[in-house]
Amino acid sequence: MKNNTLPAWNLSDLYNGIDDAKIKKDIAAYDKLNRDLVANCKGKIASLSSEQFFKAIQTYEKAAVISSKLGIFAYLNMITQMANKEAMAFYQNINEQLTEIGKQSIFFTLEINALPEKVFKAFLKDEKVASYAPWLNRLRLFKPYELSEEVEALLADKALTSSAAWVRLYDETASKLKYTVDGKEYNDAEISKLLQDKNPLVREKAGKELNRVNKENGELFTFIYNMIVKDCAIENTKRGFKTPIASRNLSNMVEDDVVETLAKTVKSKYKDIAERFYKLKAKWLGVKKIQYWDRNAPLPFSDDHHYSWQESVDLVLKAYGDFSPKLQNIAKDFFCHDWIDVPPRQGKRSGAFAMPLPKGLHPYLLLNFVGKQNDVLTLAHELGHGCHMQLSIKQGDLNDDTPLTLAEVASVFAEMLTFQSLLKELKDDKAKLCLIAAKVNDMINTSLRQIAFHFFETKVHDERKNGELSQERISEIWLEVMRESLGNYVIVDDDSKYIWPIVSHFYHSPFYVYAYSFADCLVNSLYQVYREGNVADFADKYLDMLSQTGVKRYDELLKNFGLDAHSDTFWLKGLALIEEYIDLLEELDKKISK
Repeated sequence: MKNNTLPAWNLSDLYNGIDDAKIKKDIAAYDKLNRDLVANCKGKIASLSSEQFFKAIQTYEKAAVISSKLGIFAYLNMITQMANKEAMAFYQNINEQLTEIGKQSIFFTLEINALPEKVFKAFLKDEKVASYAPWLNRLRLFKPYELSEEVEALLADKALTSSAAWVRLYDETASKLKYTVDGKEYNDAEISKLLQDKNPLVREKAGKELNRVNKENGELFTFIYNMIVKDCAIENTKRGFKTPIASRNLSNMVEDDVVETLAKTVKSKYKDIAERFYKLKAKWLGVKKIQYWDRNAPLPFSDDHHYSWQESVDLVLKAYGDFSPKLQNIAKDFFCHDWIDVPPRQGKRSGAFAMPLPKGLHPYLLLNFVGKQNDVLTLAHELGHGCHMQLSIKQGDLNDDTPLTLAEVASVFAEMLTFQSLLKELKDDKAKLCLIAAKVNDMINTSLRQIAFHFFETKVHDERKNGELSQERISEIWLEVMRESLGNYVIVDDDSKYIWPIVSHFYHSPFYVYAYSFADCLVNSLYQVYREGNVADFADKYLDMLSQTGVKRYDELLKNFGLDAHSDTFWLKGLALIEEYIDLLEELDKKISK
């Protein structure tokens, strides 16, 4: 399939290009809203009436909506054409303008958090103010870690030339890397697809080339990472967070001990899940041990079916519809409009994501689709995000702030539905084995591998306290955690030692990664409940849960399904589903081998 037959997004729902006159008008409106907030509220929050306080929150929300719309447009416009200097400059300029204007209203949340508890509770007695209670209560969580208005403004300014600037440099550098295999040039999105080629020599060349190019650029990637980690440490120290991960846990609204229990429980299953699976995979690939780049390889006897875009859309929509016609109807909108950018192309960011937008607009999805089975599941995943965003935004722009741990639930659950739909259609044992093996592969990547990433980050951030880390030392940490997590049937050596910079979350969002494992185990437990059939109207309750992820905590939402994430039993229940699939693989392997 040629790239030009695949749909690309149309950002005109936001602006008609970077020269759209509405951009300047919105910047002016954003500035006015901020100035109005200063004039009417600065130094006065505690003395406002409930009605005045409510109107002030509305003003703050309107400003936030305009800022979000401008910032996201600049990002989406840039992310598909990262070799375009005008697009890159526009993105930077918009961010600088938004930061400069937005500094005026930093006082607003600081003054809310400075309110005496008695005054704060009195405001919440007003019905209109209480409609913003989820946002206001979330703000109060950060009260102990806030700094003065002057320091907060300085941090906002410095972010443009510190953390945000380093992330931009990382993105620009990564997008320009060229990989050569058999005389043909690939970008980072395309080279990753070669790792799923059936030919082991192609995978080997791609794996070694990925390692070589990242090693050659490792000095710069290492410096950028050192600066991001140090920047994170400086801010955490100033705010009073005791550990590098504490600020992320607070924003995720999850207790430190729950994350620790998750990580330890998953780590305890490395051998029972990863090593056991890769032993099987080595057998299927006809080797004693598989190479690192063979982890995601298709099986030699798998069907080489190429999925067209329309076929993929139909498969995913059917899976959604079988679970819930309501969910399917939400999903259909993404295909009736130009809300998805599908084909890989030069200058486009690798990977996939879903981008939320304010109420009254709609999310955008980015894919790099080439027609493999994994691309179908990726579509299901990102579409799950999109549907979730459409449901949760109904709570309002300020209230709708789903933590990362819950943000991945809808996407992973949607993948599971699509996988089960595909599995039901198969009659041949070999085809079943291949599909289940691919699913287990993904589940290991999502749960166990992401926890390995978590331990990698933890070690790097801890060691960085004692000074800058060399490329060699970071790469050694990478080898240590990868070997431990993958087990004795995967070769992790110098040919995969330097690829850690490809994990963009390390740069973009420190300590994001455990959210994937959190969500995967949560979804597996949730799916077990769905499969058991003991919860009436499960689909409706599930959609209702998605609509409230920005206003209720994860533990409260799970009560409707009889689940408690505070116990290691909860995480073990989720991991048990992966073990169940490996049991099934062993049974199918015996049948096929007869």
